[in-house]
Amino acid sequence: MNIRLILASASPRRRELLTQAGYRFQVEASSVAELRLPGEDAIRFATRLAREKAEEVFARHPSSSQGLTVLGADTVVVCDGEIMGKPVDAADAARMLLLLSGRTHQVVTGVAVVWAPGSVEVAAELTQVTMRTLSAGEVDDYVAGGEPMDKAGAYAIQGYAGRWIPRVSGCYFNVVGLPLALVTSLLEGAQQRQKKADTVIWTRTDV
Repeated sequence: MNIRLILASASPRRRELLTQAGYRFQVEASSVAELRLPGEDAIRFATRLAREKAEEVFARHPSSSQGLTVLGADTVVVCDGEIMGKPVDAADAARMLLLLSGRTHQVVTGVAVVWAPGSVEVAAELTQVTMRTLSAGEVDDYVAGGEPMDKAGAYAIQGYAGRWIPRVSGCYFNVVGLPLALVTSLLEGAQQRQKKADTVIWTRTDV
């Protein structure tokens, strides 16, 4: 069976990682608003958004969903009980970085795979990240360069901010935006379920 994969994200980091892992796919950005519900913790927030993004993009293909798999993902950063998404402006980016400075925080990525109407599997990856103490000048210069503005927690470990990260405990790719081992496991499971659903078992009845 021919499996088609769609990445429900406009993130260039996720696109690069999925390509690096050897997948062939299309990209369709989701229009789901990244808003946290009252009382939602980081894992529930990230996995809910991942599922809603994947389901929304899958629903765009009602007449061609046979053999279609949609991958959704969402990443948040957690420090001192605060759940951080992307900064809303430069001041918010600076505030986030100063909160992360000199501390260990958590990066949570929710991942969802939809392979049939009503069929979705969701999981999450958590990585511990330590950032060294930053000066106000370092933060201001980094924010002025623009790199933090579309990143959860206002930094890119694969970019300039990598020099500030002395320790990562867990999946590095999770911090970039897509935990590849977890994604591979979910996609392989979805493919097996698709193949099983596509198999017709004939039973002979002698009259």
